[in-house]
Amino acid sequence: MNTAAAFWHAEDGGPTRRQQVPGRLLGDLGGAGASGAPRLQVHARRTWLSTMVVLGAPGEVYLLTHSALRARLGLATTARVERIDPITLKTLEHSPRLAGGPMWPGGMALHPSGDLHIVYGNHMHRLDRHCQPVGRRQLAGQDPYNGFVTLPGGALVTKNLSRTQAARLTVLHPRTLQAMGPPVLCPEPSVARLSAQGDTVYVAGMHSVMRYHWDAASARLRPDTGWRWDYLAGTRNSFAWDMVLTENDAWFMDNGDHGYLWTMRGAGRRFSANRLLRVSLRDARDHGAWEVSGLPGGCVTNPPLVDVHRGIVLGYDSGNAFLRAWDLLPGGQLRPRWERPGLGCASHMLLYEGSGEVVTNDHQGLSEQVVVIDISTGREKARVATGGRMQGVVFPCPGWNRDLYWCSMDRLARLHLTDQ
Repeated sequence: MNTAAAFWHAEDGGPTRRQQVPGRLLGDLGGAGASGAPRLQVHARRTWLSTMVVLGAPGEVYLLTHSALRARLGLATTARVERIDPITLKTLEHSPRLAGGPMWPGGMALHPSGDLHIVYGNHMHRLDRHCQPVGRRQLAGQDPYNGFVTLPGGALVTKNLSRTQAARLTVLHPRTLQAMGPPVLCPEPSVARLSAQGDTVYVAGMHSVMRYHWDAASARLRPDTGWRWDYLAGTRNSFAWDMVLTENDAWFMDNGDHGYLWTMRGAGRRFSANRLLRVSLRDARDHGAWEVSGLPGGCVTNPPLVDVHRGIVLGYDSGNAFLRAWDLLPGGQLRPRWERPGLGCASHMLLYEGSGEVVTNDHQGLSEQVVVIDISTGREKARVATGGRMQGVVFPCPGWNRDLYWCSMDRLARLHLTDQ
């Protein structure tokens, strides 16, 4: 088994959201259409609203799903966690229905203590490794909470998702699920998920980005009053989604307002083009913005991808099915490298660091395909249909044997190498 995958205990591989996997997937094993070369094959099962997969000990795979029909009826919804067979995807153990409330794809992570934590709706749950509940807490308010980050000391930080109510940051003890210090109200609402680097938590608000430092000794989240950037100033664009944190910068994309139902194509609600955004972690006055496709109606629902080792940044416009790569230059400037118009990508991605392979999706009509692309050239190395009809907009996960798990709203797929 590939023990390098063992770190994938949380969405995007961790709170910096770099989406990076050690090693390689296909590597030098030919490419799409290479005769006799190993290819990707799919084994899939139908699911209702699968959000993410995380890994535990070697061979342990956990799946988070939530209910669909009750959400359509406007009723309180629930979530469920399954431990699944890493090869067949068969359910081996599962939790009872977990109380949620208002629907939004939640979050799950395996804590260093060995427990599973789940945020769904306005509830936090703690499960054992057999998916059985050992703790539960209802969170303040009626908004859904969209995931959480785990800090180095083990504390859990979560927040409500709202376009009208101020974001409320809550720090919870990983065992008792009790609040560690008072909640902190941000100066504006936030839709994006939290990111963190060390004990610093980053928030992408409806208009600006800001950060808070966790002081464990005093059990307080303290605002960094000297670091904030109003990224929408002077534009007609809408709010941003999740932030990717590198050593020097935060990267994210705007025009997050959209009307996704089964595809992101044509779902944008602003006439403007969406942008890739950068802000220095040292000085928020050092920032930049670049249009992705330049087309009206640009929109996204997820973060960009940054390959720090190769100095390449990927941004995309899901509303217009467009993927672009830039070279990262000194001083945080960008230079266009390649583009892939017509590629219907919308999901969180995976970057295999050793080979520079990017795993993303391409949605056409009512068919979703997973695509492997060389980040240096944009060349397509593999493509395979998952059998899903809806465009994935959530979280993939690397597997244990040069394979991966792809989640979408109606399908969980395992992609693996085959000689056939």
